[in-house]
Amino acid sequence: MPFCKNCGAEVDGRYCAKCGAAVESAPEPISPPVEPAAPGMPENTAAALCYIPGFIVPIIFLVLDPYRRNKLIRFHAFQSIFLNAAMLILWYAFTSFLPIAIYRLIGLLDLAFVVLWIYMLVQTYQGRKILLPVIGDLAARQA
Repeated sequence: MPFCKNCGAEVDGRYCAKCGAAVESAPEPISPPVEPAAPGMPENTAAALCYIPGFIVPIIFLVLDPYRRNKLIRFHAFQSIFLNAAMLILWYAFTSFLPIAIYRLIGLLDLAFVVLWIYMLVQTYQGRKILLPVIGDLAARQA
């Protein structure tokens, strides 16, 4: 309780009951500082960026500090790496072992992977977790 500065009596409001002097109200308690937001970008944006074709972006997310601890981002990074590796293996198999007349199928294969990458990027950005048939299980184990 505050005390009156004039007479020293205890005060139960803004004015002293004994002498009628105005008493300053007690200072407001200092609130703790607000913690800054976590550094980096939102989880869904980082997870979606993992699906940019190539190995560099997902590896960066596996190495950078705020993202490497996030299980969802790790899952999408590994799934993207495995998807890129599968694409390279299939592309190499089609170009090395099939006759030249089958090269038109390679264009369809490339188109299918581009559509799949765009689909994964959009679905991941919207917050959905899509497990690809074989690759998704491997990525889930790694994450």
